[in-house]
Amino acid sequence: MGGPAWLTGIFAAAVLAVAVYCTGRLVAARRWRRLTELDTDGAHVVMGVAMAGMLVSGLRTLPSAIWEVVFAAGAAWFGYHMLRARRGAQPSPWRSSHPLPHLVECGAMVFMFLILPASAAVGGTAGAMSTAMTVTESRFSFLTLPLAVFLFGYVVWLGDRVTLHVPATALATGSGSGSGAGSGSGFAARQSFLAPRCAAICKITMGITMGYMLILML
Repeated sequence: MGGPAWLTGIFAAAVLAVAVYCTGRLVAARRWRRLTELDTDGAHVVMGVAMAGMLVSGLRTLPSAIWEVVFAAGAAWFGYHMLRARRGAQPSPWRSSHPLPHLVECGAMVFMFLILPASAAVGGTAGAMSTAMTVTESRFSFLTLPLAVFLFGYVVWLGDRVTLHVPATALATGSGSGSGAGSGSGFAARQSFLAPRCAAICKITMGITMGYMLILML
């Protein structure tokens, strides 16, 4: 398992850029009173920092055990809202309108941290992802390909939708406001979504990078 150092460095820089940008989105959405998927942006902030540390050991921050708890909580959050959506709950314009991909992303992060315990001890010359396959990894390696395929499929789906003039969240908000939602939802529906194409590009970047990380584990 491993990859070119220059390519790994590019991916690490890309996810860190996404983390910084999504932090700015959270601040701008509050200051300018613009709609954004708060849970998605927040997940991308922590995900970008964690993924950069997995790709380049010199960028490691928190211990793996803490990241596992963080992303398990994220998976529980998106899983809960996915179940609520399937039960017909009113969608919120401030939450992801498609929680399943983010549930898979959080689950993939937990998966990678669990099966790569040796990454904490790897030197910075070859990157944190360049470590020998552990017994746990070999036991659960059958999950890496389906996860990577799902994420690459999600990227293709996003790429097809990024040319749309109105994001899916805005469409869901508009339909929600016409179905008897409260005054708060109506106010949110009149707000414009913050940089929808940039948000989609962030999701694409995270999906490609995570898929690349999973491919390295095959």
